[in-house]
Amino acid sequence: MNVVRVFPLILLAAALSACAGKPARSDAPVADTVVPSTAAAPAAATAADTEPASQTTQADTPPAATAVDTGNRAPTTNAATDAAATAPGGDNDFDALYGTSDNSRSATAYDPWEPFNRKVHGFNNAVDRGIARPLATAYTHVVPRFARTGVSNFFSNLRAPLTITNQLLQGRPADAWDSLGRFLMNSTLGIGGLFDPASKAMVPRRNEDFGQTLGAWGWRRSRYVELPFFGPRTVRDVFGLAGDIPLSPIRRIESDKYRIGLQGLQLVDTRAQLLAIDDLRDTAVDEYALVRDAWMQRRNYQIENDLRSKRERGSDDANSPIPVDAMPMPQWTN
Repeated sequence: MNVVRVFPLILLAAALSACAGKPARSDAPVADTVVPSTAAAPAAATAADTEPASQTTQADTPPAATAVDTGNRAPTTNAATDAAATAPGGDNDFDALYGTSDNSRSATAYDPWEPFNRKVHGFNNAVDRGIARPLATAYTHVVPRFARTGVSNFFSNLRAPLTITNQLLQGRPADAWDSLGRFLMNSTLGIGGLFDPASKAMVPRRNEDFGQTLGAWGWRRSRYVELPFFGPRTVRDVFGLAGDIPLSPIRRIESDKYRIGLQGLQLVDTRAQLLAIDDLRDTAVDEYALVRDAWMQRRNYQIENDLRSKRERGSDDANSPIPVDAMPMPQWTN
């Protein structure tokens, strides 16, 4: 046979053998595969890897946030909370925050006066939405950020005498010495507390009040109460106000004009720091329960942190997962 005729046959046979190695194409529709988004939580990606293929379509829905919306349901465990619980020193913080330890469980929300508290909460919300929130919003729009930071530093520095006194009452002289050094540094180098050179010098920032001192002394479980204008409290913290008020430097100003002006600026500054959580409060299923449980968890954490700091040096509020001023309602103590 002529070679010229055989060569095309060889090429045709090679092409047929190559096509035989490919999988057959099916006309049936291919099932949609869900690819976890890079913005999704790591826990969602892990769950998608371990779930059967028939359940992967559930990954299309974003992670539910209803556990945060109501204070009656516990937060859903995810990678973020697992990391907080397994981080160095995070076990105690996680237990104190989310109530997985015996000590924190004894100080969870105890609210036998809930009907009364809900009425007061409604009144406080009306005042907040009608007066406090608009003032804080206007304040953030008009005053530059660096000036607002200076105002916050100034009022934080004014709390130092209160913090130092309560640290001594709690039997923590080493922490009181740090707070005194921080106060002197910010009052001098920081020009009256407008700047915060102590933080750059790695001096820890702590905030204490007499309510925390009473908790450290043993008054751990106290019923929740919400006061008009003052916001969330416990009965223990109401008694604590009697120890805090005499130590307020602002109240020692004799001129009503300057004293009331400083108190008003402090309230606006405090409310401005809480604007970030307004969306969470507005979208909550039960906003009262959210505020109550968040405030009680934070308060319990502060007391647990005080006790830990007394037992082992080096635990402070500056490294806590909850910011000092991140509370649903401002602390109107000055």
